Amino acid sequence: MNTKSFGRTGANVSVIGQGTWYLDHGDRKRAIAALQRALDLGMTHIDTAEMYGDAELVIADAIAGRRDEVFLVSKVLPSNASRRGTITACERSLKRLKTDSLDCYLLHWRGSYDLEDTVAAFEELVTSGKIKSWGVSNFDADDLDEMLEVSGQGKIACNQVLYHLKERAIEHAVIPWCERHGVAVVAYSPFGHDDFPDERSKGGAVLARIAEARRATPRQVALSFLTRATTVFAIPKASSADHAGENAAAGDLVLTKEEISALDAVFPRGPKPRGLPML
Repeated sequence: MNTKSFGRTGANVSVIGQGTWYLDHGDRKRAIAALQRALDLGMTHIDTAEMYGDAELVIADAIAGRRDEVFLVSKVLPSNASRRGTITACERSLKRLKTDSLDCYLLHWRGSYDLEDTVAAFEELVTSGKIKSWGVSNFDADDLDEMLEVSGQGKIACNQVLYHLKERAIEHAVIPWCERHGVAVVAYSPFGHDDFPDERSKGGAVLARIAEARRATPRQVALSFLTRATTVFAIPKASSADHAGENAAAGDLVLTKEEISALDAVFPRGPKPRGLPML
């Protein structure tokens, strides 16, 4: 599994990680097996959130005795993101995850609390050793500008955003902003939301052709395309150990310029939208 520097945190993190939204909706043993199989294959970045129901509890069981292998991330809801509320939410997540600290802690999206309050809480959590770094999610470039003004350079570890073949809006401003400021970009829902290209479609046919030539799967090709920039990571969810294995193999696949150009042509990024797309 290839790794990259995660922003300016000093941590090298697997290019392909593990998303856990809706993880608690299926069979618990199967979910734990998928997480553990992915860890075995080097997918050490596990992302969760207090919003994700009992996902943190499932993860706690999956990483028991293996915490040192994991780059563990959770998120605070905007409704809890006051100074005191952020700290309380983090402590609650730590308890549910059965760990003493998080590698990164994110503001899930912008809410009504002042960014100054949330940042003050993040910095207090860093000082107390409860988190090693912090970042944001669903922030557009102008939001990132505001956060940078509040926090100062070098504090924002990452920005987690919606990014898949049919939704490339972040390439207009968000990825360039993050590249300039040393911020990692983490792509959530990298296969779309139940909307992965069908092989009978024009784009799906190109994916299938490249996949066949590279002895890969279309989903592996998609993940490789999305993580082609040095700042970008992806966190697909795996519902089974086999699915985890498929995702992990994408971490070693590097597409050629010609293959990237072919995918770029059939999945154009389109015009810059007025607002940042999110789920």
